[in-house]
Amino acid sequence: MLTREEALRIFVDAGALLSGHFVLTSGRHSDHYMQCAQVLKYPTQTQILASHLADEFRDDGIEIVIGPAIGGIIVSYEVGRQLQVPAVFAERENGKMTLRRGFRLHPNQRVLVVEDVITTGGSVREVMQLVKECGAEVRGVGVLVDRSNGSVKFGTKQRQVLSMEISSWDAAECPLCKEGRIPLQKPGSRT
Repeated sequence: MLTREEALRIFVDAGALLSGHFVLTSGRHSDHYMQCAQVLKYPTQTQILASHLADEFRDDGIEIVIGPAIGGIIVSYEVGRQLQVPAVFAERENGKMTLRRGFRLHPNQRVLVVEDVITTGGSVREVMQLVKECGAEVRGVGVLVDRSNGSVKFGTKQRQVLSMEISSWDAAECPLCKEGRIPLQKPGSRT
């Protein structure tokens, strides 16, 4: 089992934990950003992190893994590989999370939803809704990094590799914006 310290070291060594002034996918602002792509570019580290998640859900009868594009694509693939089940991803089309590329979920199929990082859990909730609309069953949510330190709940079994409390603020309340000294960066996948 991977310890918190070992997991944190993987992210830090990969240069994934950034400091500055960031706008998050949720629209909130923060002085830290977790750029999981910096870890996911290393297959060995990705395998270690995904193995930890897969082990948490190994006995739950998962039949398919799904993650939101872009952050959840590699995570879903590697967790699916570890569980020896198919892996797909959802992507936004006209502002709504959807299945494309011939991907399908079947009624009553047992699904694990995965993501690289959550702050508010918005993308995960969108994917969960999509799973339900397909008639499939969300059996759990697995994330690499939970920035909410456990405060975001999905109403199902939920596991993370690393839980951190990283401050974030509504844009109008952002102390970094008020100071005006550090330029705002948007390193996420949504523009």
